[in-house]
Amino acid sequence: MDARELVTKLHPDALVRELSSGANKVFRVIDGDQSSVIKVYPVASRERRERHALEALAGLPAVPKIIDHGTQDEMAWLQMNDAGHWSLANLPKNLETIQAAGAALREIHTSNADITNLAAGIDADYVLSHYRSTIERLGRYRRRFGMDQTVLDRALQLEPPTATAPVPAHTKPTLSKFVIDESGTITIVDWEWATKAPPEWDQTHAVWRLAARIGEDAAAAFRYGYGSDLPESSYRPWVAYHSAMMMLEAAELREGKLGDLSYLVDDLTEAVLGT
Repeated sequence: MDARELVTKLHPDALVRELSSGANKVFRVIDGDQSSVIKVYPVASRERRERHALEALAGLPAVPKIIDHGTQDEMAWLQMNDAGHWSLANLPKNLETIQAAGAALREIHTSNADITNLAAGIDADYVLSHYRSTIERLGRYRRRFGMDQTVLDRALQLEPPTATAPVPAHTKPTLSKFVIDESGTITIVDWEWATKAPPEWDQTHAVWRLAARIGEDAAAAFRYGYGSDLPESSYRPWVAYHSAMMMLEAAELREGKLGDLSYLVDDLTEAVLGT
């Protein structure tokens, strides 16, 4: 039985539409005038991680609500409310909605939820050591990215990313994770890798991608909604960190062609050289 067959078995009279097809399969289930989302995981541990995070954050308006969950053969599944058809990645620019997304992330960061569902959380010591090791490991692949060694050397000379006390954090807040319904309500999805982490981790990642994909006015709206910001001198090391992590992950997972990741090289270069 594959993931679609599982969802169809659970809801034999519903219309099932596949939304994503990565390691986890996500489906929208439309049953009459009601719709929900079912996420199917290849192993039960991944479902447990996300469910534990959602349970810890239950009651916050920007967090998906669990409807049901279970296991079938080697697969596990989680049914949640349908958060909407749009996201910050595909919604036409709407600064009010982007501002609301910043406020939603801030509310999660200040929730005091016991969300540590990974082996260990992320603190300032982790950020310091992981930043350096990420830059050093990226050096093995710099030729694949067409990157000058000077960029990596300067990245190691930067003041490391500022990391304040850990809070409940998403850790992978890409623009597609901020889902929006027709009324403009924001839901942040995909909490499998949530843990305690410095708030700057999420905040700078979201601001970085908004500036690159939508514009500086969108990044400013998110900052305003979030309610605080970092000075440029503190923001740049986080951009270097995020872009280096994404490059390293791509290089370690793909032995062949990496695709066009030149934008990450450009962002890392600009962050460390200021050009």
